Amino acid sequence: MAVCARLCGVGPSRGCRRRQQRRGPAEAAAADSEPDTDPEEERIEAGAAALAGAGGGRSAGPSSPPRCSLLELPPELLVEIFASLPGTDLPSLAQVCTKFRRILHTDTIWRRRCREEYGVCENLRKLEITGVSCRDVYAKLLHRYRHILGLWQPDIGPYGGLLNVVVDGLFIIGWMYLPPHDPHVDDPMRFKPLFRIHLMERKSATVECMYGHRGPHNGHVQIVKKDEFSTKCNQTDHHRMSGGRQEEFRTWLREEWGRTLEDIFHEHMQELILMKFIYTSQYDNCLTYRRIYLPPSHPDDLIRPGLFKGTYGSHGLEIVMLSFHGKHARGTKITGDPNIPAGQQTVEIDLRHRIHLPDIESLRDFNELSRIVLEVREQVRREQQQEGGPEDAAGLGRQSPQPCAEPPAEQAKGPGDGGAEAAAEPPAQSGQGQPFVLPVGVRCRGAGKTGFYGTGLIAGHGFTSPERTPGVFVLFDEDRFGFIWLELKSFSLYSRVQAAFRNADAPSPHAFEEMLKNIQSLAS
Repeated sequence: MAVCARLCGVGPSRGCRRRQQRRGPAEAAAADSEPDTDPEEERIEAGAAALAGAGGGRSAGPSSPPRCSLLELPPELLVEIFASLPGTDLPSLAQVCTKFRRILHTDTIWRRRCREEYGVCENLRKLEITGVSCRDVYAKLLHRYRHILGLWQPDIGPYGGLLNVVVDGLFIIGWMYLPPHDPHVDDPMRFKPLFRIHLMERKSATVECMYGHRGPHNGHVQIVKKDEFSTKCNQTDHHRMSGGRQEEFRTWLREEWGRTLEDIFHEHMQELILMKFIYTSQYDNCLTYRRIYLPPSHPDDLIRPGLFKGTYGSHGLEIVMLSFHGKHARGTKITGDPNIPAGQQTVEIDLRHRIHLPDIESLRDFNELSRIVLEVREQVRREQQQEGGPEDAAGLGRQSPQPCAEPPAEQAKGPGDGGAEAAAEPPAQSGQGQPFVLPVGVRCRGAGKTGFYGTGLIAGHGFTSPERTPGVFVLFDEDRFGFIWLELKSFSLYSRVQAAFRNADAPSPHAFEEMLKNIQSLAS
């Protein structure tokens, strides 16, 4: 009690609350929703506003004695002090004494916490019309659902996805991001809301499902565990259309692919599209989400890491996360397909082995390029055997499902062979390398600057018989790169996702690495 007396200058007979049982931050902040009716509270709020307008607090004169009790400070100065503290600390402060509790009912404090901690820039004074206070917004909406803010990957089988949950005005909204329509890889991402949470009354926040075409309807959000939450729609009939499944499919096809079924002549592509519609529509927005982070960047990275849109033939455009790990780079699928599901590493690049060609015209011959790349692969294998490292035959680490089963081609070397000489070069830096020309028969929108040895993951339907095959990583500029799949004789072009995602940075490099392991283990 001596501590309490020093802090607030009152004892148990003056209503001290220090000995009361502690509550959780959100529960305590939301408790006593009916504030004490005291004229002094209005005076405190007015004084705090005047103090803020004056540009600061009071300054004591040189001869002023030191303060020994916070209660001796003017209430408007206490408001300024309390408003500068984290919102999670304020409920504990309210338990100290009655006066502190009364001051903490001042909405100025909670308005500032909403703005500084969650970026709510709306005119929160408008809430007074609905009878909702800034303290209610903080405790019952922002603080309660703070753990779902950020970047997430939904568990939709092999297809995955990308969800960004953000504070948007007085709402918390889950935006699903979708690649542009194939083949417009340079177009911006599309996005649509899947759910929203807002405070319509003082009791609790309201969760609404936004899926379908019949407006918001009742939904539910549950935080399963750390870095995982789930959504559930309680009115799935709102997802149905009057024209039945056929109308739903045609609407989905226009939104997902930007075309009609009659526009798609390739039979295999039609099967893949129909399969995706049947598989994804069965979830009815009842999904589980797992947190993902954007990759951290380093000064010596070849280009800035991040999210990219990539071309995957009949599967359309998919989202890939490019990250750098020392002398290697990896492309991890955030969205996937029945062959290579979301979470798997679609491409891996060895930055120690630049594809260096003595004759630029050699690049126009696919067989010549293949021979040079296979020579580099064989050299990587020899280096692995000499070092005795745990890496696989692709030379790109433990995360490869299995080495490529195809033996290196045995071909006689002609004049000017020099495909493997780049092994002695140091790890690449951005902007270095010779111009890169794609072989005849492989199409792309421009010439690249730098090529590196890499492997691409291929598999049968259902991720059967996965293997890594050799290829060439091609750097075009800061925002575009490509990958030549030698075995498939195809080319994928990747363009950077320019959208700004909030609450998406990893707290540490270790957390990012653990996230990558987690999503790949789930995909496997």
